[in-house]
Amino acid sequence: MVKVGMIGGLGPQSTLDYYRLLIETYGREVGDGSNPEIVIYSMDMNTLLALVANEQWDGLVELLVGGIEVLQKAGADFGFISANTPHIVFDRVSELSPIPLLSIVEETCDHIKGMGIRKVGLLGTRFTMQSDFYQRACREDDVHVFVPNEKEQDYIHDKLMTEIELGNFLDGTRKGLLGIVQRMIDDHSIEGIILGCTELPLILTRDELGIPFLNTTKIHVEGIIRRYLQVEEMASRII
Repeated sequence: MVKVGMIGGLGPQSTLDYYRLLIETYGREVGDGSNPEIVIYSMDMNTLLALVANEQWDGLVELLVGGIEVLQKAGADFGFISANTPHIVFDRVSELSPIPLLSIVEETCDHIKGMGIRKVGLLGTRFTMQSDFYQRACREDDVHVFVPNEKEQDYIHDKLMTEIELGNFLDGTRKGLLGIVQRMIDDHSIEGIILGCTELPLILTRDELGIPFLNTTKIHVEGIIRRYLQVEEMASRII
């Protein structure tokens, strides 16, 4: 039986969302009442964020590769990281990983390409918005990625860390986030918005303002289940 490994806990609320969506998506695709085999290694979010904040990239790579090695020892055939921010070092982690990894960034950019969108906004942690890993990945498909201004980035990051990551979804915060998206529509003519933190779909739950809200968790999960079924089919042929 195929096993997929998840680096979770970054944060806990989105880990729950990933698990639910993995079960639902697999069930919808297979339709026989079975569930995928999932190995979850829940890591400490504060440890990861401290490494990122201090730009200790070697330490971050070591932490993530160590977690993936745990998944591999537990029998995972391939894996993924259930958060956007750690993808700052995804290329290095992927090179050192003992199992194949599926990138949330690559899956999202492929999805955007398929929609024919050329201008998107990006919301996420301050680290994600100030890095360029989404820009680099989407640029290959001639997609331009815009980020909020510095004041807006501070607002988004604060709300993520003090409310949303803790499971507090306040209407005032939702309206504040929508105001930022509307400003980006007005100033940059964005055609979609990347919810580039896996907690954001928990508060921005639907498409609004006339553009698609790109749920990176859902997009990632759909890619993971596609890969899972492919590996499962290959394994059955070998048997």
